[in-house]
Amino acid sequence: MTSRIRQFLTPGWVLTAVVCVAFAYLAFTVLAPWQLGKNKATQERNDQLRHAFEVDPVDASELFPADGELAEGTEWRRVTAQGEFLPDSEVLLRNRPVDGTPATHALTAFRADDGTIYLVNRGFETPPDGGVPDMEAAPSGEVTILGYARRGEMTPERPPLEGGEGEPTQVYGIDTDQVGEIMDVDLHPDYIQLAEDQPGSLRAIPLPTLESGPYLAYGIQWIFFGIMAPGALIWFIFAEARERRRDREEQEAVLRSSRDDEPAAASPAAESATAPSATAGGDDVDVVKPETHEARDARADRDGGETDAGREKKAEPAAAAATAEADAQAERARRLAARYGDSGHKGRRRKGHGLDDERF
Repeated sequence: MTSRIRQFLTPGWVLTAVVCVAFAYLAFTVLAPWQLGKNKATQERNDQLRHAFEVDPVDASELFPADGELAEGTEWRRVTAQGEFLPDSEVLLRNRPVDGTPATHALTAFRADDGTIYLVNRGFETPPDGGVPDMEAAPSGEVTILGYARRGEMTPERPPLEGGEGEPTQVYGIDTDQVGEIMDVDLHPDYIQLAEDQPGSLRAIPLPTLESGPYLAYGIQWIFFGIMAPGALIWFIFAEARERRRDREEQEAVLRSSRDDEPAAASPAAESATAPSATAGGDDVDVVKPETHEARDARADRDGGETDAGREKKAEPAAAAATAEADAQAERARRLAARYGDSGHKGRRRKGHGLDDERF
């Protein structure tokens, strides 16, 4: 088991494992929560819009606190206000597209009967060639308006743009503090977006729609990817281990087959019957004398008078086996000679054998 684990402790496998684990951690702790959080925020926004459009309008003084901002969850509530516009206190919001169309919005101050001054977005007009569009002036006198409660925006990065002669100043965001300084009035921190067909309204700004978005599906996808990454790593490890085990078994089978194909060593009886035997040192040689006819006849008498033909017929299988063994022995001797070569020794004289200086 230790050797199997060690074979995967290579730089490639270790780096792959680290990447998979890091990706899974990132998917579970960052990517999936990010998308699921956006889905939750979208659902909360939908609930807030649905509630805001269903409840009856209230007076602005009930919803807009005198010394603070709108309460959480009250944006887009419908409000009414009775008072008068201040036509001389107006700025233009430039470069705020509506449905993908360039638009310039009219921001006008409105003094309510209780003395609170609200900033009212009266709607928009499309500017001609990037210039300032013609804006219908806000009505004078006492009016009652219906609109939507909106939160003030952060201060824009770009400073206000002074208008030409007879044109109002242009701003790049609805920051009531910045706009109040330009108008020289004390505006409420939040503002009112005028509804359609109200006194002083221009082209009405479309209301937001309910949307689900793809965030839930994206969150589930990141969870799936986080599970799939380590799962794929485990699958590849098992596949690699299985492939290596198969290669090892094939190699062992080849080795066994090669050992089985080697010729068996000749038996001692065949060696003594077919070939001369040599001593380990190569000094002595025993020669087997051929059998004479008289010896064969005597052996036949002992065996019950069996003829040479019968003996030869019975001996054919044994002779074939002996021949095969002899061939194997000769092949073995050839390999030994090829491996070790000629030893270079001279044969010594052996008394009674008549072999003088025979080389082998």
